[in-house]
Amino acid sequence: MNPGMSPGMNSALGSGIAIRDATPDDLNAVVAIERVSFGDPWSDASFRSLLRAETTRFRVATHDGVVIGYAIASRIADEAELANLAVDPEARRTGLGARLLDDLLATTDAEPAATVYLEVRAGNEAAQALYRSRGFTAVGRRKGYYSRPAEDAVVMRHLPPQLREELPPQG
Repeated sequence: MNPGMSPGMNSALGSGIAIRDATPDDLNAVVAIERVSFGDPWSDASFRSLLRAETTRFRVATHDGVVIGYAIASRIADEAELANLAVDPEARRTGLGARLLDDLLATTDAEPAATVYLEVRAGNEAAQALYRSRGFTAVGRRKGYYSRPAEDAVVMRHLPPQLREELPPQG
């Protein structure tokens, strides 16, 4: 649990939430959330380098000033990759992950032709459902992509609004 989070906080997240650019002061909380969220967590150095990367959007969600989630996307030319998104366990199932994802998508949708890709564990149905609810579709699979535990990744894609309008109707 993140310092500053209290049991039952997930029922009180409606107000006091802010989403902003990450700062070096946020990294301890981000790394703590990363470690409880993933079997093969990123290092502190990885997050620190992303703070300085010009092509990276590193956003944190706070509740009354305490970091309770983060999302990271990188952009190169007309493509972006959602590299990481995690929410403190005490703040899950509150819509916070969706708010972080919407924040990143609003940025990429505002830019010309930014197709967003991501990888998600094949067994993480909750995350896949969130991504599908925001217009992502499965476009591939990467065998053995994850370790600890070993699992395939589903590759998902989100098209910008102008490209979605050009697609023929699905059905």
